[in-house]
Amino acid sequence: MKTTETYEQSLQRLDDIVQKMERNEYGIDELTTQLKEAQRLIKLCKDKLTKTDEEIKKILEKDELFT
Repeated sequence: MKTTETYEQSLQRLDDIVQKMERNEYGIDELTTQLKEAQRLIKLCKDKLTKTDEEIKKILEKDELFT
């Protein structure tokens, strides 16, 4: 089952992971899992930002055609 995370949810989860890493709250076994999760969240956020940027550019280009 695929769950859809919002950009804000992903960013908050990433921030939580980073804070816990900085405070050394993860054991060595859990650290690997959390690092993989952080990488997944970073990719998800980057992809959403790229997609949004492309959509905004398209909207603005269309707007310029009508002015």
